[in-house]
Amino acid sequence: MAVAFEPLTPQQTFRFACHPKVPCFNHCCRDLTQHLTPYDILRLKACLNLTSDAFLKAYTLENTGPRSGLPIITLKPIGQERRCPFVTASGCRVYADRPASCRTYPLARAVGIRPGNGERIEQFALIREPHCQGFRAAQRQTAAEWVADQELALYNEMNDLLLRLIQQKTRRGKPPLTPSERNLFHLALYDLDRFRSRLAAGGLRGAGDLPSTLAADTARTGDDVDLLRFAIQWVEAVLFP
Repeated sequence: MAVAFEPLTPQQTFRFACHPKVPCFNHCCRDLTQHLTPYDILRLKACLNLTSDAFLKAYTLENTGPRSGLPIITLKPIGQERRCPFVTASGCRVYADRPASCRTYPLARAVGIRPGNGERIEQFALIREPHCQGFRAAQRQTAAEWVADQELALYNEMNDLLLRLIQQKTRRGKPPLTPSERNLFHLALYDLDRFRSRLAAGGLRGAGDLPSTLAADTARTGDDVDLLRFAIQWVEAVLFP
């Protein structure tokens, strides 16, 4: 039986819950191809008390997006089951900081930006996989209620900034990144701690040309979320002007 995608209207409710008493608990943490966004990496490396560089080396692989041509990061699966490195018999050991795709499931979220006014267009669909028994739960919710319950607001905000960056590359007709540009993209969006060091040392071209003193302030304050916002802005200005 194939995976089915069922579009959801804003008012439509769906039945779903996931917890250790569900018979398929942890099943979706195997046979893994788990993409990580920059904000996912920010949360996970902080949860594990690792630098971004140490986290990337220990837990991830890097590939190239087939459509965007940009570097993409995936979790490094374990063993023949290709299981998530963070799953345990009792559940996820990084649950409070789990990636956006884990939080969003069983929903798929699609976002577009309306040309002209930049308005965000958000749509949801229900992912029905044959193995998942969470749909037998009595609990009902709308997509908006699920987003609130899973604390996805900041994840979605940061991931939408990344989407805008990728759309900017597409609109500009930017050719594939050179090796040096690819390294800068990786540094800014995935290796945030090294990006901070380069920024603080004044070793990033174009950083001083961005509005106000954001670069210096961000390097000083230690707020990773603000730093990532700046990093996305910097990549857009330097690589996709």
